[in-house]
Amino acid sequence: AVATSPPRWEMGIYAAGALALLGIAAVNLWKLWRSGGYPAPSPFPNYDYRYLEQKYGAAYSEVKHKRGPAAGSQRAPGTTSPVRKSSLRADETFESITELGSLELMGRDLGLAHYGPLKKSISADSLSSISSIGNNFGQDFTVGQVEVSMEYEGKAATLHVTLLQGKDLLEKEDARFESCFMRISLLPAEQIVGISRIQRSAYAVAFDERFSIPLDPAALEENSLRFSVFGIDADERTVSTGVAELKLSDLDLATRPFNAWLYLQDTNKAVDTVGEILLSLSYLPTAERLTVVVVKAKNLVWTNGKVTADPFVKVYLLQDGRKISKKKTAVKRDDTNPVFNEAMIFSVPAIVLQDLSLRVTVAECGEDGRADNTGHVLIGPATSGMGITHWNQMLATLRKPVSMWHPLRRN
Repeated sequence: AVATSPPRWEMGIYAAGALALLGIAAVNLWKLWRSGGYPAPSPFPNYDYRYLEQKYGAAYSEVKHKRGPAAGSQRAPGTTSPVRKSSLRADETFESITELGSLELMGRDLGLAHYGPLKKSISADSLSSISSIGNNFGQDFTVGQVEVSMEYEGKAATLHVTLLQGKDLLEKEDARFESCFMRISLLPAEQIVGISRIQRSAYAVAFDERFSIPLDPAALEENSLRFSVFGIDADERTVSTGVAELKLSDLDLATRPFNAWLYLQDTNKAVDTVGEILLSLSYLPTAERLTVVVVKAKNLVWTNGKVTADPFVKVYLLQDGRKISKKKTAVKRDDTNPVFNEAMIFSVPAIVLQDLSLRVTVAECGEDGRADNTGHVLIGPATSGMGITHWNQMLATLRKPVSMWHPLRRN
């Protein structure tokens, strides 16, 4: 028998099929990588693996082997600390090339059309030393916390809200209140949609009360819920002692339920504020990426009686009170209501997420090059008030940006 070669046209079909399969595989891998599910070749630029292994043991070794070191991640000359390395600059990280598409999508989610496109912060200042910020930021005045859960029933156009439990709803040193209750209101109309039973103990309360609120799907994008606690004194007078608010559009209730602890702000104590700042937080667990969007600020009060100033915003990533990374926005000229729309991306291992916090500082750029701090916000699991409420909402709605206004505390 004589062996004959396949015809050329048949070999061409095989070659074309192989190329098509390779192309399909390449497209799918690219889509997976863009979605954050494919491990990026860059290591976590803000952390030293030896420090993580020292604190968390061998549980982190798998991540270390999963992502090898990248170029530019060597320790800076003269740095002898065994626990961390300086963060990479933005143009040295692989994410700086690939994040723009995600930022455009996040900008649409945040509704930034009126304020211009969302930009990525180009500043990623390395920190040459481990310095402590301390715990002298000042905190929101809070009175207790309440655990709530929510789910939306689309067919019945009904929002179900459950008060689960509460802790320290009244201050222990305030003896004028003998009991308390909670009220749920729908904003902005301030319509009362639920009132809990009266609780004799305000320090460990099991509510387990469910309220059903008729609500059109469109209203989820427009309304907020206010949770208020009221103390009842010996004369049966009711006094509002603490409130917490949730913006329903931040919770993605149309697709999944929501559950979180809310920290109630004390309504009877004055807070020295120097303006407000709108921030958005989101965490992508597959890529272990924390994104902080500095949207805008308003009603800024300048230091030292200045009539005008040029503001910018600094964002510190802190772990155990130490500065891990710092980024800042561009300077806005002579504006007490500046719009920034800048996204700052931090690589954050999920295992250390609960040990982190953010300090966001509004500063004034002076003519001599020095910057005076106007005010600041502290956000994270170890904070209180709006700071921890925002952090908990971010963790409860992973992958979705959650925006919230924060009062700026005077430095």
